[in-house]
Amino acid sequence: MLTVDFGRLPVGPGHRVLDLGCGGGRHAFEVLRRGADVVAFDQDAAELEGVAAMFTAMDKAGEVPDGATSEVVTGDALAMPFPDGSFDRVIAAEVLEHIPDDMAAMREIHRVLKPGGLAAFTVPSFLPERVCWALSEDYHTTPGGHVRIYTLAELSAKLKATGLRVGPHHHAHGLHTPYWWIKCAVGVRNDDHPLAKAYHRLLVWDIMERPALTRAAEAVLNPLIGKSVVLYARKPG
Repeated sequence: MLTVDFGRLPVGPGHRVLDLGCGGGRHAFEVLRRGADVVAFDQDAAELEGVAAMFTAMDKAGEVPDGATSEVVTGDALAMPFPDGSFDRVIAAEVLEHIPDDMAAMREIHRVLKPGGLAAFTVPSFLPERVCWALSEDYHTTPGGHVRIYTLAELSAKLKATGLRVGPHHHAHGLHTPYWWIKCAVGVRNDDHPLAKAYHRLLVWDIMERPALTRAAEAVLNPLIGKSVVLYARKPG
């Protein structure tokens, strides 16, 4: 399930791409499939082991185009171990809302991005996130969880303050917002609640089958209650 639109963030052979806070690696895997060189970066070494294993499996399955490379790097988003201008593209998907000093992370992204390079930032959308915080204290007080709710204006202003030129934006995962509202209402750890289980099955079916009905429904819901907002920016060069 991708949040970034690779039509707006084109990647391919010859591009070096950083997936910052890659988590399970969903965007890093897509970058590699498209033939770019990808660095999956995260502070969770255990999760990166799974990402590295998937990179190996993809290569053995013939899913990696000739010449494309992958690596995993453990580190801190506030002090990344890369020289200035190391990457043609940077993806920061669902990361900034976890970082207390988000401006420091944004400055690091600006630093490692090449002049003329593109970046994609995704954070939880304001309205869906505000409802989740109102419904459940556990949702936003868990250690390592979300520390802020962004408005699009705030995110744009902070990125501009680092020197990035902010471009287009869109919303994603409108079908997922009701699921999280249900989870917050019944208990974020209550995976066995019948309503939560039923909606989760719907989401899995949608992800696996991509039926036209749910695709159309999400297209309508995204501008209204899309769970994530995605903003694209360029480093002047």
